This record gives sequence, C-alpha cells and structure tokens, in this order.
Amino acid sequence: MLFTSKIKKVFKAFGPGVITGAADDDPSGIATYSQTGAQFGYGQLWTALFMLPFQAGVQEACARIGAVTGKGISAVVKQHYGKKILYIVVLLVLVANTINIGADIGAMAAAASLILPLNFVLLTLLFTVSMLILEIFTSYKVYSKILKWLVISLFAYPITVFIVTQPWETLLRATLVPHIELNFQFLFIITGVLGTTISPYMFFWQASEETEEERLDHLMGKDGKPRINWRFIKNLRIDNFIGMLFSEVGTWSIIVVTATVLNAHGFTDIKTAADAAKALEPLVSSFPNAGYLAKFIFAIGIIGLGLLSVPVLAGSAAYAFAEAFNLNEGLYRKLKKAHGFYGVITIATIIGLMINFIGINPIKALVYTAVINGVVAVPLIFVIALIAQNSKIMGQYKSGTLSKFLVWATFIGMGAAAVGMFMTLGSL
Repeated sequence: MLFTSKIKKVFKAFGPGVITGAADDDPSGIATYSQTGAQFGYGQLWTALFMLPFQAGVQEACARIGAVTGKGISAVVKQHYGKKILYIVVLLVLVANTINIGADIGAMAAAASLILPLNFVLLTLLFTVSMLILEIFTSYKVYSKILKWLVISLFAYPITVFIVTQPWETLLRATLVPHIELNFQFLFIITGVLGTTISPYMFFWQASEETEEERLDHLMGKDGKPRINWRFIKNLRIDNFIGMLFSEVGTWSIIVVTATVLNAHGFTDIKTAADAAKALEPLVSSFPNAGYLAKFIFAIGIIGLGLLSVPVLAGSAAYAFAEAFNLNEGLYRKLKKAHGFYGVITIATIIGLMINFIGINPIKALVYTAVINGVVAVPLIFVIALIAQNSKIMGQYKSGTLSKFLVWATFIGMGAAAVGMFMTLGSL
C-alpha cells in the first residue's frame, strides 16, 4: 500500500511538462523518427541525447513565462512587442498547428484501418468528432487526467529495444558521437527530427497550461498576477525535465527499433502505416499471427498519442489566437463562456481534417509536417529567448546564464539545419 501511494503521489505531481513531453512523441514524431531509423540506421541516433538539454531549456523558458506572467506567450508578445510581431507569431502557430492536426488525424485513421475494416474517410470523421467532444465538453481537470494516462502508450518501443538483439557497442557510439552528412536527404530528415521534437505548439501549450494549473490551484492574485516562489519554479523545472526525458527516451527507442528491425534488413523507406508497424513485429514474434499483433500495438500507440496530441495542437492554436484578440480563453471555461476559444479549436481541427481529402499520403505527410515545424520554430524560439531574459517582464525569474545558452543555442542549431536544408535543395 505504501509503495502504491507513493506511485500515485508521483503520478499526481505530473503536470503540463509531462503532458507536453508525452504529446511531443505524437504520430508526426513516430513517423519522422521511424523514417530516420529506416533510412539512415543509427546515423541520427545521437540527436535523441543531444536534443534533450535544448528541448528542456526551451520548454522550461516557455513554462516559466506562463507561470511568472500568468499569461500565454501571445498575450505577452502583444503587451510588450507590438501587433506586427504578434500577428506573425500567431499566423505561424496557426498554420503549423493546423497542418500538424491534419497529418495526425490522417495517421490515426491509417493506423486504425490496419485493425478495423472501416473506410479511411469514416475513421477520420470519427476521430475528429470524438476529439472535439472530448476537448470542448470535458472539464480541464478531468481532461488532464485522461492525458496523463495516455503516456502509457509510449512504452511499446522501449520494450522492443530490449527484446531485439542489439549491437550495443554500436548504439553507444551512435548515441554519443554526432554523425552529419551535408546532403539534402540527411538535412531534410534532421530538420524534421528537430521540428517534431522542439515544436511550436509545445511552446504555446505549456506556457498556457501553466496558467491553467495556477488557476486550478488558486495561485492567481486579485491583480491577475500569480503568487509563486522559487520552490514553485523548482517543481516546474522538475516536471518539465521529466516530460522532456520521457520524450527523448521515446525518440531514442523508436530510432533504435526501426534501425535494427528495418534498416538492417534492407527496408529503408516507410510509405504506409503497415510499413512502420513492421518495426514492432519482434515484440510479438512468439505469438501466433505476429504481423497482426504488431499492427494492433502500433495502431493503439498512434491512436493514443493522436488523442493526446491533436487536442494539444488545437488548444495551443486557440490560446495563441484568443490571447491575441482579447477573447475569453482556457480549457477551464465552459463553452458558453469562451465561444471564440473553442471556435478556433473547432475550425483548426476541421481544416486539419479536410487536408486529408486532397490525396496526400498520410504517413509521408507526417514527415513533411515535422520539417515545416522545424522551420517555423526558429523565429518563435527567437521571440521566446527575448521574453524569457527580459527583466521587465520576468523580474527575478528571468533567464539565467544556462537558460540563455540553451535557448539561443537551440535557435542557432535549428536555424542552421533549416538553412542547410534549403541550401542543399538544388543538389537533388
């Protein structure tokens, strides 16, 4: 009983950081990490380790902005940097998130079609309606509990890592020693890996969800400013780091599994959900009908993570838009109190749904979406860095030396990857 109560206590402490980290390994992430494992083997495995401090640094800055100001990033930009920058920031988030929503819904339907004899269009409609109902008509307190439990669906790949015979010495070297190829194919995928890991929607979601948590915990003063201290910031950082660690363990595991199971056997291009599911066949190889079981596990993972990530994508877009145009916002509000906020969630999700009807391969679309995120994230990180280190905005909680280094280094690194990708485009 004592052990169980401790587990429950730890799980209860999980907050926006853990939810954001889990949502980071969304269908787009699984597809992109699977593609790099299949295409380049262990060649980009080092990114999982090297991205961790930078991902955690950027997300910590976003969470701290929300916690200290009691506002989302759009509201802070509007107050301190003017409408021109505000509109650019909101437009980038809306476009990137809507495309990502569409790709994730398509992937969920493609994965579900592996185990259910239902039409692709019907499945996309079912998932879209279900997620809208869940996000609009479920209270945040209940909804956040649902999101936390969906973290469990991340475990299929780490388990498979230890079932398959691995070249551990090679894995260690590939994890610790960066490998870079200066060609378009390599830089295209690595931009996608960066973009699906350090994603625009994560910035806005975590900042806004910190304010939601503060309202639920009655930390907001009558002046609208949060009543926090350094202990609160410490707990925020722990929650954030645990979430990002979950994310990168998932990233590392997916790349390893697909590299070992697919690339090592000559399978280097993932075109369909069934192709991606093959990587999990060793997990169930001792069972009858292993191929179907692998598809089932893959489908459950994609669907579970899609249910987790699509509402996060739509919600972060809604926060950004509502804050920019002075609309009531927040998942803690009922529909009748925040028509505009929930309207953005609905419109973004429906537009995302419609993207699936223009004939784009749903699995390939996930990788393209990750690359778009990798490009869009660069200017947004620049703005986040400026806000987080601004003493007029953040007061005593402004970025220290380590935070500044991590956020600016992320900006430079992701910018270099995007520029390199475009510069090598002509070599195709």
